Amino acid sequence: MSDVKLTSEEQGMLAGAEGPGVKRAMEIVVALARIYGAADLASVAHAQIAGVSYKNVGDAGVEFLNRWADEGAKVRVPTTLNPMGMERGKWQEWGISTDFAVPQLSVIDAFARMGVTPTMSCTPYLYREHTPKRGDVLAWAESSAVAFANSVVGARSNREGGPSAIAAAVTGRTARYGYHLDGNRRATHMVEVRCPVKSVADFGALSYTVGKAVGNGVPWFVDLAAWLPPLPSNGTWGGLAGDRLKTLGAGLAAYGAVALYHVAGYTPEARDLGASLIRPDAQRLIIDSLADAYRVMDADPDLRQIDLVTVGCPHASLTEIAQVADTLAGKRLATRLWVTTGEITRQAAAELGYVQAIEAAGGEVVADTCAVVAPMRMLNVRSMATNAGKMACYAPMHSGVRMRFGDLEQCLEAAVTGEWRAGE
Repeated sequence: MSDVKLTSEEQGMLAGAEGPGVKRAMEIVVALARIYGAADLASVAHAQIAGVSYKNVGDAGVEFLNRWADEGAKVRVPTTLNPMGMERGKWQEWGISTDFAVPQLSVIDAFARMGVTPTMSCTPYLYREHTPKRGDVLAWAESSAVAFANSVVGARSNREGGPSAIAAAVTGRTARYGYHLDGNRRATHMVEVRCPVKSVADFGALSYTVGKAVGNGVPWFVDLAAWLPPLPSNGTWGGLAGDRLKTLGAGLAAYGAVALYHVAGYTPEARDLGASLIRPDAQRLIIDSLADAYRVMDADPDLRQIDLVTVGCPHASLTEIAQVADTLAGKRLATRLWVTTGEITRQAAAELGYVQAIEAAGGEVVADTCAVVAPMRMLNVRSMATNAGKMACYAPMHSGVRMRFGDLEQCLEAAVTGEWRAGE
């Protein structure tokens, strides 16, 4: 452990000058700074809190959060929330028990009392008022969002834990170590992709292969830009490029522990700093096929009957919702379909008629939650299909479901027919 240089304001927080809630938060921040050898603290522009679902936090977490709120803790920087375990207005309709719903709502209430914006989405960068800028210091806990912010935006965040993200939000500080430092943002692996990467599912399969190989390293994709459309220049991150890159980062974090990747000539730091970002000892990795990844991620090849098709992990962008709506035009579903997204995006999609088109086919555009953090057994879901690499990784473990994985067209065909077609 090391000594951490604190400003007089930070020393006051630690001493309790701003009340017990802030003192508790600063104790967490300083403890982590000492553990990771940080010389000082950095001022935070935005925080994103994960571990929101009652399925994850349990009764101990509910008590902990409410006690912190009771102590008067208030966030001092813009702060948003990850998905919870149900949709606010539909839990009764879905048949979720009060034993789950009441403590879940207590969690959200505790965060609201702290001043957290209840976005309940894992994609805060899709919302203009929460979009980070290059160089911003963040305290984000959602692994897929950390990867996107570091890599695609060029902001700086470590992967915070749930309590440490709250502590950073309350104090406005986080320890300056890890990906806040230039030296730790250099590439440890050079990845050559020699096979086609055309769809969101392909980017998910690529994330499996690379994530497993690099662990917590920093991959440099030598030639992946050839499979990516131009990034938007207006500071918004939806669209085909954003959809593919958020899927890539989510899977790299899920199958490995990647918090930062670079795409040569494309992502901001790689574009501006070039090969100087590659460490001299960087390992070389060649990807010439995604077949092995598809075999592993498509976990139950004998599964035909699908209870739920889910799209949107990380939460769907407006572009993805439009693709689903267009594909389902004039069709009728034989099984449940969830397109999961944030409430802000759902409202925008409704204004464009996408939500109504999906509902007309029998599907749902679901806000606030997803099939990883919702109690899927309580909803009688035993089998799922998805085009999302992260969902294919987590849902079998966290929701106890059997899984089929494939591209969006395959998934929507399964929604229409109720089964995953043999030979596909």
